[in-house]
Amino acid sequence: MRHIAIIGSGPAGYYTAEAAQKAFGEDVRVDVIDRLPVPYGLIRFGVAPDHQSIKAVSRRYEAVALTENVRFVGNVCVGKDISIDELLGLYDAVVLATGAPHDRPLEIAGADLHGVYGSAAFVGWYNGHPDFADLEPPLDSSHVVVIGNGNVALDVARILSKTREELGGSDIVSHALDVLETAKTEHVSILGRRGPHQIAMTPKELGELGHLARACPRVDPADLPDVAEDALLEPGVRKSVTCLREFAAYPESFRADKPIEIDFDFFASPVRIEGDGRVERVVVERTALDADMRSVATGETYEIPASLVVSCIGYQTPPIDGVPYEHGRGRFANDEGRILPGLYCVGWARRGPSGTIGTNRPDGYSVVDLIAADVGDGTGKAGRPGLDALLDKRGTQVVKFSDWKKIEEAEIANARDGSPREKFVRIEDMIKAGS
Repeated sequence: MRHIAIIGSGPAGYYTAEAAQKAFGEDVRVDVIDRLPVPYGLIRFGVAPDHQSIKAVSRRYEAVALTENVRFVGNVCVGKDISIDELLGLYDAVVLATGAPHDRPLEIAGADLHGVYGSAAFVGWYNGHPDFADLEPPLDSSHVVVIGNGNVALDVARILSKTREELGGSDIVSHALDVLETAKTEHVSILGRRGPHQIAMTPKELGELGHLARACPRVDPADLPDVAEDALLEPGVRKSVTCLREFAAYPESFRADKPIEIDFDFFASPVRIEGDGRVERVVVERTALDADMRSVATGETYEIPASLVVSCIGYQTPPIDGVPYEHGRGRFANDEGRILPGLYCVGWARRGPSGTIGTNRPDGYSVVDLIAADVGDGTGKAGRPGLDALLDKRGTQVVKFSDWKKIEEAEIANARDGSPREKFVRIEDMIKAGS
């Protein structure tokens, strides 16, 4: 019998569990360990609440979790309730599928002012993550600045701009919905260091901005390269740039009935954030592209007023004591998924924050191939019974998948009209609902 522990119950974790089942059949026991009492990680707390079709992938993970040889072990924090060394003593293989839940720091002056948040925190706030339930983003003035040119920046701008009715079918948490409904936002600036041809935004997400009830995107035609240059782009980027060209061509009459403007500010790099104890303005430097398509400073600066700044510049995996770590890349040091004997990593913890949800599937399958080569038929370690005995001795209150299903039932029962669920945002409330 092979015993595998997977740390993290998001996409990478469950794809790895699925791969282990297919590779070893009944001759494997997999424990998926998570510090929270609820599973699915990025699907629950990272995917935009108005993108319910993407969240539906959790049904695939549930099918894996409901099998006999895969078990969810929630409310267990590695490093606090149990160490990596202890897990390595209990399991033939330990797989780190912790994702990249921490924000890459915004390393400019004023980044520590009240009103500056990373996207993990801000998205976590409106998605009901317990770590960010008490966030109080200042939305009491007209201007918000979003830093970044990827889909997360689009998500933030879109959620800030939607009406309560437009968010009706989402699972945005009520406390965030109430704050957003009374926000005074009139202008959302999306800052990108480079130009339209270098964006990482996908056409579907960009296109959504053109159909908002009270918000309209704006692109300065002067920022767009000659249309003939679009032919050199990859198809997906070309479609995205086509969206930007459509936004640039909107007539003023189209904008007249839209009280919120979403302004794409290209060739713009924030150099500092200013304010008296809280954000009041962002100082931005105009950039240009050099021959290698890198952004270079021009020395020209201007100011954008703002009460809220959301930095969407990337994520990093939190280090774990005793696990080799690449600080420059924000991920565990590994060789194609191998870290140390018996210790592996998958997903963003292996690659860094890149790729889509589905990109994690081949990661899981490849690391299981490594485990099969390294472990063989198993090493006779205690596995699941050993973990249970240790956690019981320490008084850790483990949340099982059956407990999660009770939590889920309670969230569905508490949902607003039209919403799929009302998430619990306190760990103690989750545990109580699952008891």
